[in-house]
Amino acid sequence: MERIDEFLRKHRITEIEAIIPDMAGTARGKIIPRSKFESGESMRLPQAVMIQTVTGDYPEDAITDVTDPDMVCVPDASTIRLIPWATDPTAQVIHDYVHFDGTPVEISPRRVLRQVLQKYAEKGWKSVIAPELEFFLVDVNRDPDLPLQPPIGRTGRVETGRQAYSIDAVN
Repeated sequence: MERIDEFLRKHRITEIEAIIPDMAGTARGKIIPRSKFESGESMRLPQAVMIQTVTGDYPEDAITDVTDPDMVCVPDASTIRLIPWATDPTAQVIHDYVHFDGTPVEISPRRVLRQVLQKYAEKGWKSVIAPELEFFLVDVNRDPDLPLQPPIGRTGRVETGRQAYSIDAVN
């Protein structure tokens, strides 16, 4: 936490985007004032946030508890960065998920990735990343003077998503 405090002071940060990745890689979380972030009060989010689909739906066979308990979000100091496009001095920091007793949330995407990378290392394997986008983020824009628009979906309607806790939606 000392590294984060130093970063916040050095850059005169006023707000923090507390980011948690979901299973689809969408940045979710909360935007909180620096004073609340520094207060030591833990940030909490419901576990169901992790399993939201790219459209904001939930899978039929949920892998979280039926009661949808909260989890504690713990900042990873190595991920803190400035947000250059923000009007006010703002930082973002990726968080890990833990239960209230401090044990990791087993289905946390970052935990799962760490476990896979550990298994690779044990076998002497090296991971290779090859991202592929299979959907359009914006409609075709033939006039650069016009703003970007959401794509038209298969139904002929403009795509919308229910993006609870999405950092973009919060902004």
